[in-house]
Amino acid sequence: MSILDRIVAAARERVERDKKAGLRARSGQPREPFLFEQALRRPGMSFICEVKKASPSRGVIAEDFPYPDIAREYEEAGAAAVSVLTEPDYFMGHDRYLAEIRAVVNIPLLRKDFIIDRFQIEQSSALGADAILLVCAILTPGQLAEYIEAADDLGLSCLAEAHDEEELKTALNAGARIIGVNNRSLKTFEVDTANSIRLRRHVADNVIFVSESGIRTAEDVELLRQNGVDAVLVGETLMRAHDKKAALDMLRGGAA
Repeated sequence: MSILDRIVAAARERVERDKKAGLRARSGQPREPFLFEQALRRPGMSFICEVKKASPSRGVIAEDFPYPDIAREYEEAGAAAVSVLTEPDYFMGHDRYLAEIRAVVNIPLLRKDFIIDRFQIEQSSALGADAILLVCAILTPGQLAEYIEAADDLGLSCLAEAHDEEELKTALNAGARIIGVNNRSLKTFEVDTANSIRLRRHVADNVIFVSESGIRTAEDVELLRQNGVDAVLVGETLMRAHDKKAALDMLRGGAA
């Protein structure tokens, strides 16, 4: 069984537990719909900065993990949005991270998890997310279209994640307005940012295009910008930085 299969199996068990526990109501005033895509459509390169403690490929990234403070740092540094890992078994995330970060920042939040049930879409809204990740590799075309429609009904944006041209076509056919190309191979976990550049030409300009994984330098960001990428999702580079504002300023240096 691949690591992705194991993650999905764990997600199914977690969803069943969460269904029994029920939904927790969102606190505070309802937020404006589709704030995530509004933020990414602003001029210039947008930065989605990730709050992530660990990953299957890199192990523990942040021993010290004051996640609300990290999110606030990102907001103060000018991030367009914050991505919050909530998957607990392989990324050491938790739903409460999202809810607690929602309470301290105003910029849009992406819930980064493995959505395999409509229940999780309602749950994401209840936790305070403005957007959800939909991984094409674990969903059928029918599920992808259904989940995008369900998210639309709740005012949630969807980042449809593709790894190759086939998944990209599936996402576009399902009506995805935001495409995220993951530069990390699901099979080898090797990273190649050229994957985003290869796939960008298959996506219309009115669809927001996000490059994910392996973005480490201002030169990486500038090359992606020159090739029509609208936003980058940056995790490990920022999580390992002691001064996250300085690290984001460094990455932004090539994207002016």
